[in-house]
Amino acid sequence: MHATFTHSSVTAEAAHAAVAAAVAHAGSLGIRVNAAVTDEAGVLMAFLRVPGAFLHAVDIAIDKAYTAASFGFATERWMSILESDPAVRAGIVQRPRLVVFGGGVPIYAGPQLVGGIGVSGGSAEQDAACARAGLAAIGLSDAP
Repeated sequence: MHATFTHSSVTAEAAHAAVAAAVAHAGSLGIRVNAAVTDEAGVLMAFLRVPGAFLHAVDIAIDKAYTAASFGFATERWMSILESDPAVRAGIVQRPRLVVFGGGVPIYAGPQLVGGIGVSGGSAEQDAACARAGLAAIGLSDAP
């Protein structure tokens, strides 16, 4: 029996590069966003806010990254899960920090979940595109 285990996490440098790339992509779309990266445990590692981005979107971006890291799949998938399972719908939406619309994606290095990235300030689709642009910039993906 092993009493300890090792884990992998996105690096601080990669986290900062990912939020910068997400914000740059938002600029190309003409929107102002907040972007956040968490480690695999959902702890904030990097955050960047474009001046003029919605203030409420600060916490939403962080919570999108947290939700994606904690479940290992994109936040946009939650709507179909909630529609198909009344028990989950009744209970999980009561959880603090859970975001059930697009803009949060997990960060995978091969099969290993290493973090989450969340973007908020545009539409759910724009936010998700910005988050994925952040992943592309650091050479990681949103699936194992």
